[in-house]
Amino acid sequence: MTDKDNSVKEENSENKVNQDGADNTSETPETTAENAENKGSGSKTTDLEQKVNDLNDKYLRLYSEFDNYRKRTIKEKSDIIKSAGEDIFKALLPVIDDFERAMKANEKIDDVNAIKEGIQLIYNKLKGNVQSRGLTAFETIGTAFDSDTMEAITHIPAVDESQKGKVIDEVEKGYKLGDKVIRFAKVVIAQ
Repeated sequence: MTDKDNSVKEENSENKVNQDGADNTSETPETTAENAENKGSGSKTTDLEQKVNDLNDKYLRLYSEFDNYRKRTIKEKSDIIKSAGEDIFKALLPVIDDFERAMKANEKIDDVNAIKEGIQLIYNKLKGNVQSRGLTAFETIGTAFDSDTMEAITHIPAVDESQKGKVIDEVEKGYKLGDKVIRFAKVVIAQ
C-alpha cells in the first residue's frame, strides 16, 4: 500500500471513534469498497472449492467406473476360458455315442466287414465335425522338410538324389487350426 492509502485508513479510524469513546457507525466509501472486496474474495474461494469438489467427484466416479469395467472384463475372460471347449465337446458327444453303440453292436456281430464300415462311418463323422470347426490335417509325404510345420524324428539314406531333404514317411500327422499349427507332423527325412 502507498502512504496515501495509509493516511486515508488512519483518518477513517479516527472518524469512527468519537471523543466520548463511542463508535461512529457511519461507513465511509473506502470502507464499503474494502468490505465488498473481502466478500468477493470469499465467494471466489467458495467457487474454487466447489469446482475442486466437483472435479474430485467426477474423478471418483470415473475411477469407480473403470474399476467396475476392469472387474467385469476379468470375469468375462474367466467365463470364456471355462467354456472355451464347450463347442467342440458338444460336437464330439455324438461321435462318442456312436462309438458306444458300435461297441455294443460288435458284441453280437461276427461279420468283420460290418465292423469296418461302422468304424469308417464314425471316423468320417468325427473328421467332418473337427474340419467344420477349422481343424485340418496337412500333407507332408513327398514334400520338402519345413521346420515350421514338421518335426524330424529320424533320417534315413535316400534311394535317389530327388528324395534328398524330402519327407519319406509320416509317423504322426500334423494339424492346423485355421493358419496356426497346433501339432507338428512327426516325419522321417531322406538324406
